[in-house]
Amino acid sequence: MSCHAHGARGTTGAGAALADDGSRGAAAPLVALAGNPNVGKSTLFNALTGAHQRVGNWPGKTVAVAQGDWRGVLPDGRRLRVADLPGSYSLLPDSPDEELVRDVLSAPPGARPAAVVFALDAANPARNLYLLSQVLDTGVPVVVALTMTDVAARRGSAPDPDALSRELALPVVVVEGRTGTGLDLLADAVTAALRAPAAAAAATDPGWAAGTPVEAELAPLVRAAEAVHHPYPARWLAVNLLCAEEPPAAPEPLTALARAAAARLAASEGARGDVPADADADADGQADAELLIAEARYAWAHRVIARATPTGARPRPTLTDRVDRLLLSRSFGIPFFLAVMWGVFEATTTLAKPLQDGLGDLVSGPVGSGATRLLETASAPDWLTGLLVDGLINGVGQLLTFVPLMIIMFALLALLEDSGYFARAAFVADRLMRTLRLPGRAFLPLVVGFGCNVPAFASTRILSRRSHRLLVGMLIPYMSCTARLAVYVMIAGVFFGSHSGTVVFFLYVGSVLLVVGMGLLLRPLLFTDMREEPLVLELPPYRLPTLRVTGAQVGQKLAAFLRTAGGVIVATAAAVWLLMAVPAGAGAGADGSGRPAGFANVAVEQSVFGRVTEAVAPAVAPAGFGDWHATAALGTGLIAKEGVISTLAQTYSAQEDGGPVLRNGLRATFTRSSGGHPEAAALAFLVFVLAYTPCMATLAAQRAEIGTRLTLIGFGLQLAAAWLLATGVFQLARLVW
Repeated sequence: MSCHAHGARGTTGAGAALADDGSRGAAAPLVALAGNPNVGKSTLFNALTGAHQRVGNWPGKTVAVAQGDWRGVLPDGRRLRVADLPGSYSLLPDSPDEELVRDVLSAPPGARPAAVVFALDAANPARNLYLLSQVLDTGVPVVVALTMTDVAARRGSAPDPDALSRELALPVVVVEGRTGTGLDLLADAVTAALRAPAAAAAATDPGWAAGTPVEAELAPLVRAAEAVHHPYPARWLAVNLLCAEEPPAAPEPLTALARAAAARLAASEGARGDVPADADADADGQADAELLIAEARYAWAHRVIARATPTGARPRPTLTDRVDRLLLSRSFGIPFFLAVMWGVFEATTTLAKPLQDGLGDLVSGPVGSGATRLLETASAPDWLTGLLVDGLINGVGQLLTFVPLMIIMFALLALLEDSGYFARAAFVADRLMRTLRLPGRAFLPLVVGFGCNVPAFASTRILSRRSHRLLVGMLIPYMSCTARLAVYVMIAGVFFGSHSGTVVFFLYVGSVLLVVGMGLLLRPLLFTDMREEPLVLELPPYRLPTLRVTGAQVGQKLAAFLRTAGGVIVATAAAVWLLMAVPAGAGAGADGSGRPAGFANVAVEQSVFGRVTEAVAPAVAPAGFGDWHATAALGTGLIAKEGVISTLAQTYSAQEDGGPVLRNGLRATFTRSSGGHPEAAALAFLVFVLAYTPCMATLAAQRAEIGTRLTLIGFGLQLAAAWLLATGVFQLARLVW
């Protein structure tokens, strides 16, 4: 462990958020869910809150926290608010996520959570108890939710809940978030803690330092902290000062006492030979104090485990342990992961295609013609008919045909996540990440980018080093999100038929290779001071996925996709139609009668939209798709990748009537622009979509995380990489096709 001080944080961030929420009245106290990563905490949160939850940045912080309302009411009639704090290993933080947890739990008394539900993994209790001892130092009432008891039982090392409760002097409730087991008992325990918070807090003295040299120096420091004014829990402040973690507004006399206490502690331990005898400087003394405190916490954790675990119990390998020996092995791990992902994309494209075709025929046929007849009956002007039918119905409707694909994709990925396999991606990719001098856990934000790049930026906060967060933040835009997937499937379906699933899979492989390649380029140029660090990550056990959890994840992700389609895409489709309706100069109208062009009566090529996109088309001619249809789609794709599909649907439907217009139009366009090599041009177009800027929302999230300068550098690199790769792919592929 390392000692380090942090800048000012005050009480305007996490603490103020709790204070503001608390203004709603005593009827809705806030309970924080805390614990290590992968202990079932978020599953418990979902079980407690159901659909009554929201995710957003904590006020005053850039860390996203899920919050919600405890379903139903407590036994005493009150309602609860629940905050799912990020998984943390320590309250001596190494990352922004851990800083948030520290700030929330150490906030002033009126701004702190009313209670903490601490999720403790029964199968891996030692590290969990280490964090629990730090949480108890804050004085917040704690209720322990014992999770993963089935896994611990299979290992033969399950602690006895009653014995654990006696050793901790805390209520311990066995819960299973996936099935809802124990939630009523948990509500009873939280109610009891809220009824008598002072008594509950008094019972949380962990006693981890009792009988150790640390306690001899800590006890008087705690008494001194209780005697002076400051906004922090006295014991928590004393421990942090002893470790040189000096929060803002800490009284200077108390800080001086802590430095002297740490020096005495280091000197006494040095005399015993436990630490170097010359460790008498303030910094060295406090570093040694932190090490001794950590040892005392772990010694206490092992004593608790020994007393709470039945005599003779010995851990034995589980099915998860045996499976991981194979799936996480160097020789088999990566091939298996690639095979799984290929299966996901192949199944997605195969199963979704008939549903997509049916919805496409419905939108372009009965829905479009029905809307046209209805508007004609109402004597609607031509421009309104064009806007609604050619603009919104064809544009947004074509995008909505990808809803079945999204449902299938989200369901398959949710099954992998709920089963516990997806968390293994960090271990599988550890060797790959080390080529960039990144830890294996850096792959986790990149995996999140497969779903959506925007939340992936928030996920970089699990990384302890700023240089790691900045580099990963520049690489996330190269991860193929689900919006790009819709484009991949449409283009691949038109040009590659039954092989479209394989094409999509290789695009995702190319996404990872592009991340590695750009990382190797950027690291020596912008991040020369990066150092490797070991991978420390706890993995959940393998479990059979549940329909409830999988359905909830699919519903949440599909709702996010539809919100995009219903917001940005509607606006984009309307704007594209408007630009196609405005003539760029004198010319014939669109009806072929020779009448002068006017608003909503202009050939697309003669419109403002057509002229601008046609002027840009020569720039991508070396990549084989130098046509205004393609450049128009790529332009709106800068706003949101879903716009690629809606724009293509609009531009072709505005030119032709009847038949599979989009499919036939795309093939004719790419055949013409590529000189007879449509498949090569289509593949180059897909590579361009893969490499260039994902969307404006991604740029905004990237700027918030890594700053304007690096975001602009990344934007330029994305466009350059997209052009170079697409051109190279086309020039090589046309030799084959």
